[in-house]
Amino acid sequence: MVCEMKLRGSFGANAAGSILQRFGAIAIYPQQILEDVLPKVPSTVRESDVPKLFREPYIHSGYRPVEQDWKYYLLSLFQPHNEALNVWTHLLAALVLLTRFVVFLETASPFPTVYSLPLCCFVLACVIYLSCSVLAHLFQSKSELAHYSFYFLDYVGVGTYQYGSALAHYYYCTELDWLWVIQPFFLPLAALLGWLSCIGCCFSKIHFQRPYPIRRKVFQVVPAFLAYVLDISPIVHRITSCWATGCTDDAVWYHSLQILLFVVASGFFSCPVPEKYFPGSCDIVGHGHQIFHVFLALCTLAQLEAVLLDYRSRREVFTARGDEGTVYAACNLFMLLLMCSSCSALYLRGVIKRRLRKRGD
Repeated sequence: MVCEMKLRGSFGANAAGSILQRFGAIAIYPQQILEDVLPKVPSTVRESDVPKLFREPYIHSGYRPVEQDWKYYLLSLFQPHNEALNVWTHLLAALVLLTRFVVFLETASPFPTVYSLPLCCFVLACVIYLSCSVLAHLFQSKSELAHYSFYFLDYVGVGTYQYGSALAHYYYCTELDWLWVIQPFFLPLAALLGWLSCIGCCFSKIHFQRPYPIRRKVFQVVPAFLAYVLDISPIVHRITSCWATGCTDDAVWYHSLQILLFVVASGFFSCPVPEKYFPGSCDIVGHGHQIFHVFLALCTLAQLEAVLLDYRSRREVFTARGDEGTVYAACNLFMLLLMCSSCSALYLRGVIKRRLRKRGD
């Protein structure tokens, strides 16, 4: 018995000593311990180490190597590279948007109703486009097929967001005198342009190679530009009408802000600045596409705030937009657009997959 107690005491003392030794090692060598616990990921590489498809103008470093495990690209969420801020800006925007919407629901009237369906579609469209953007920038470096596939997914999100915005603007933000002008064609044309925007971006991604010709911008930008002009027309009319009569509408301020932020974002999307003037200096932080993401995220949040204000204060004019059947039809058109865009993207993914397989053979 005495021997057994001594052995137990000795074992306990050794165990306690071992634990204290490990804590001491963590205190003295924290970085080494973390490196042993966390998965190791390859360091970023320079532009010469990745295929031409993955290179961006004036960005010389911070690229993730291709053909790594999927887990590597997932874990690169926490690694500095030239796509990290593109991922985080839209990831954080999606979280902020969902949080704001949940807070709004706590004080909103009974939900859901027919009146709230366009709002639900709009919020869903925002989440889809932000999430698709996050996935595209996080996983596009996996391979050439993944690059095309995830950017096609991103373009599906863009087209969906365009129609979701049109839906919210039409039902909550449009003045009645403008409604009578656009009512016959606004939502069907918005859905068509959203689909054409997705197709145009996918086609230009497949058809044109670097250095991109100006025709690529035509296929990529023209349908999106026309969609934006149509979708924002009720807001422009609302702003000009409000300011002409001495504006005191809080929602109009947010609508004005969303237009201003979108214009600035479009400028950075179209022009590779500031990296054009400081090549190699904006690789990880500060290049134009990152700035575009920041302003687009802020634009979406300002737009959400404007729509929520209009949702609360303009319920009495909702019935002028049509009966319940037309609201259901408009929201079903949202799902149809999402389905058509996804099918088109899957078809073009098959085209590029066959092209890559033929090239490999």
